[in-house]
Amino acid sequence: MPGRTAASTGRSARISPNLALDQRIAERAAAGERIVHLGFGESRLPVFPPLAEALTAGADRNAYGPVVGDPGVRSAVAGYFDRRGLPTDPDQVIVAPGSKALLLALQLVHPGDVLLADPCWVTYRPQVLLAGKRAITVPIPAEAGGVPDPALLRDRIRSARLDGDRPGILVLTSPDNPTGTCAEPELVRELCAIAEDEDLLVISDEIYRDLLHDPDRPYLSPAEVIPHRTVVVTGLSKSLALGGWRIGVARFPADDAGRRLRAEVASVASESWSTLAGPMQAVAEYAYGEPPELTARLRADARLHGIVAAAVHRIFTEAGAVCRPPTGGFYVYPDFAPLRDELARLGVTDGEGLQHHLLEERGVAVLAGAHFGDDPKALRFRAATSMLYGATRAEQRAAREAGDPLGLPHVAAELDRLRQGLAALTGH
Repeated sequence: MPGRTAASTGRSARISPNLALDQRIAERAAAGERIVHLGFGESRLPVFPPLAEALTAGADRNAYGPVVGDPGVRSAVAGYFDRRGLPTDPDQVIVAPGSKALLLALQLVHPGDVLLADPCWVTYRPQVLLAGKRAITVPIPAEAGGVPDPALLRDRIRSARLDGDRPGILVLTSPDNPTGTCAEPELVRELCAIAEDEDLLVISDEIYRDLLHDPDRPYLSPAEVIPHRTVVVTGLSKSLALGGWRIGVARFPADDAGRRLRAEVASVASESWSTLAGPMQAVAEYAYGEPPELTARLRADARLHGIVAAAVHRIFTEAGAVCRPPTGGFYVYPDFAPLRDELARLGVTDGEGLQHHLLEERGVAVLAGAHFGDDPKALRFRAATSMLYGATRAEQRAAREAGDPLGLPHVAAELDRLRQGLAALTGH
């Protein structure tokens, strides 16, 4: 049936498409080609110096330590959630080498097939299949990505059960990848009501939560509405540009069922990653303690992401695309359906064809919507705007510190090259 991905016991050698694209861009750049790189979801900013100092200070922490994490780091993470309206005991927390590991462990231990937004982050579906389950996809609403349209979700659950599937998990992401948008509180409440009625575990991926472009924008976590059935997963890869350091955390419900689920994830951890590396626990303890200098840095980064994402959004809409305005993170997800006839004359009839044409003919790297589960024929792609801050650490620091980052020569030049590539593509 449409919107249903079969489980498979096979294992593909294909790596994640965003990683594959990034490797290809690196090869072309090494060959001297100039590419406007919007294809990789990475916060391309320098490491905040106190984080490096925490890493150095923790370098002698070479023992394995507890599987779930040392008490100090779990207390810091609990405080982080407390400050966001989610009272948390350290014994509700697990730290891990990245949120990906935690997401996969949850798929392995909790029964039931998995409901996903369509489109959604490229890793969700492969993890569902690795766990031997089915991915049941539901289109996103007009307002935002990262969540299924509640008007469609309940019917999709019931039709899936009639087909023999067993929906048991609902994954929500806000702000999301690929659209860069944030679900409004009322939308979250509607989805939580369905999860309650249908007895679903909610996995709330909040890794972009601290990168809302408007710090006053209301944010509602499902864990505030249905705390007994929500696991929150987050990490430092996006908010603090620490993707390569691999630091993730999960917050489990406080009741007996939550304790059992946490124990099962810890069991998977003990047989796979063992524990988060000791030096990284030192980093996480500092970061989740949120000292003033760190929160100031985070605000500056979120401001930069918002300014540049808005500029890229304007370029796409001026070129004729329709696109949700970005509100968090560093992504834009344009739809070039209004220009289908013009693109067809160039031989472009689907999303991957558009990705290929932009890269090979226009020097612009993006990731087709098909890689996020979108309709392969749709002319949609994700653009990662954080790749525009500069090629060097000095340029990236200048972008973060500038009152007007769009006025910096290196940022303006990349935006101009993007604008020109789209003009040549569409004739606008």
